[in-house]
Amino acid sequence: MTRALPSLTRRSLDKAIHDLASQDPLMNALLSQFGMPPMWQREQSFGTLVHIVLEQKVSLASARAVMQRVQELCPGMSPESFLQVSEQALREAGISERKVSYCRSIAAALHDGELDLKRLHRCSDEQVLQQLTAIRGIGPWTAGVYLLMAMRRPDAWASGDRALAVSLAECEQMAQVPSYAELDARAEQWRPHRAAAARMLWHAYLSRRAKQG
Repeated sequence: MTRALPSLTRRSLDKAIHDLASQDPLMNALLSQFGMPPMWQREQSFGTLVHIVLEQKVSLASARAVMQRVQELCPGMSPESFLQVSEQALREAGISERKVSYCRSIAAALHDGELDLKRLHRCSDEQVLQQLTAIRGIGPWTAGVYLLMAMRRPDAWASGDRALAVSLAECEQMAQVPSYAELDARAEQWRPHRAAAARMLWHAYLSRRAKQG
């Protein structure tokens, strides 16, 4: 454990992107073509973990719609109130049986003190990932997105993210989408600014689709 580690701000994100652009031709091209990405961020909360679990292998829009129905069932989105909602009600809200199990497992871990989100502030990135992935329902991707979006760690990386892989393939006109192992290997060259690189690739991905209508 150490003192609370720094989080990305708009200013530090812009600086990281300019640093990347000065060293990496791809990042320089993305900055020229698409400009600065939004400062995407989420709350550090149980609700955010649930939302990320809902986003596993589905569209963002679909996950958002289900999350809205879940919030109606569970105002405030506390672990305790979530555990009081019946599994049937959660299924009827659009959560699959497996994801209901995952979300209830996360809620129980927080309720029982097995996981303490506030204490993660003083943990290294590796320690955060270890603590999160020790909970059933939180895999490397879910933990990485939480570290990147909610905790806003400067070198966080969403390993296993399909949009990042597709975006890299589009940006570099690859014949096929790289494997996640290949994507992670490529991301090594963006240390210690992988969170900025991820936002650039996501920004390019979403910008292309917005242009396509």
